[in-house]
Amino acid sequence: MSLQPVLEAAADRKASYLDDLMQFLRIPSISTSPAHRSEMQRAAEWLAERMRAIGLRRVQLIGSGGHPIVYSEWLEAGPQAPTLLIYGHYDVQPTDPDHAWLSPPFEPSLRDGYLYARGASDDKGQHYTHLAAVDAFLRTHGKLPLNVKFFIEGEEESGSPQLEQVIRDAADQLRCDAVVISDGGFLNAHTPRIDTGVRGLVYMEVEVRGPQRDLHSGSYGGAVHNPLQVMVELLAKLHDDQGRVTVPGFYDRVRPISDEERQALKRIPFDAEQFRREEVGAPALWSGEAGYSVLERIGCRPTLEIHGIRGGFVDEGQKTVIPAMALAKVSMRLVPDQDPLEIARLFEQHIRRLAPPTVQVQVRTLSYADPALVDIHSPAVQAAVIAFRQGFGAEPVFARSGGTLPVVAYFVKTLGAPVVFLSYGLPDDNWHAPNERFKLDHFYRGINTSIIFMHTLATHASAG
Repeated sequence: MSLQPVLEAAADRKASYLDDLMQFLRIPSISTSPAHRSEMQRAAEWLAERMRAIGLRRVQLIGSGGHPIVYSEWLEAGPQAPTLLIYGHYDVQPTDPDHAWLSPPFEPSLRDGYLYARGASDDKGQHYTHLAAVDAFLRTHGKLPLNVKFFIEGEEESGSPQLEQVIRDAADQLRCDAVVISDGGFLNAHTPRIDTGVRGLVYMEVEVRGPQRDLHSGSYGGAVHNPLQVMVELLAKLHDDQGRVTVPGFYDRVRPISDEERQALKRIPFDAEQFRREEVGAPALWSGEAGYSVLERIGCRPTLEIHGIRGGFVDEGQKTVIPAMALAKVSMRLVPDQDPLEIARLFEQHIRRLAPPTVQVQVRTLSYADPALVDIHSPAVQAAVIAFRQGFGAEPVFARSGGTLPVVAYFVKTLGAPVVFLSYGLPDDNWHAPNERFKLDHFYRGINTSIIFMHTLATHASAG
């Protein structure tokens, strides 16, 4: 199957693909907002109709107990051709603070070579590149070089609570040779990045209760142990002076970083001072866990972070009160082979050991997800390397993502298929923030890269 006519067809239809994406972006599909439930349904139906128009088969909305998953397939390449499952999500983050947007978040705007809208880069624009690639193939040849399945969910931004069970229930329907995910982005403006893994997560809530009501600090201070004081003392003991997490057993199952991965990280063009100045904006970087580089600490090693503390009086002015209760949110990013539920149990035990008898403590697990690694030697990953070279004219680098994407572990465990990250966003695309954007050149190059990826994966499978 000739590749060049497909790329030419995609170039001819650039304006049409952009118009389609802008229609999609106008739908305020905020999954965390009950007020947007009807818009979530509208987004799913719009996507399903677009799949039908392209020529995909068996288009259906799969119920999950929440917002539907949009599924479609094209399996006419035959059983000898590889089957590719394409994952994405059509839901988006809330838009607050709305006053910070330079243009309405759900009225796409073109400025300085970027498309601005909520969902432009995370994730509507990125997964739409694959639909456009399929469209270009079918318009040119009337067929695809491989079998394709789309699995686009509507609850990624709200934790995908039903997704693991849906994947288990539909495992036969989703069976494939590789999974591609486009959710993330380049290392920097010029360097494509292929994620080699994602960290797991366990999110905890700690509640410390002391007196039965708030107390006057002048009358009771010195006799009553302040729950806020207890809380900050507990939290301060969760790291030692070497930057290591103090929870006993926390590191017992951590898989060491391989020599191959360490060498790959050293080849990444990373400037820690530039990272501090341009991405972080802090006076200095924390030394973190001793013995590991910045790239190793933010992707390959487990961490513990405190996200918020609530209790007492924080409004304008002053109020001398000993609060009855203090609450803290804590999460731990995990790496293979840590078990989130085991870590949650160890964390709770540690907090209870540290807590004094002057207070009552409750520890709750709010959510968890497994870590996962990607096999960089799989045919799908190697096809992605070729696709990036040809589609963007740049050599991709390999690095683990510091974030968490639970679906990766679901696919690996349930389908046994290798996962490849083919992402086109940029670090300054403002994911989850006002003025989210997607570079138009990356949208168009992303379509070409998807075309080349599908062609390369099919060709290598045929040659094998």
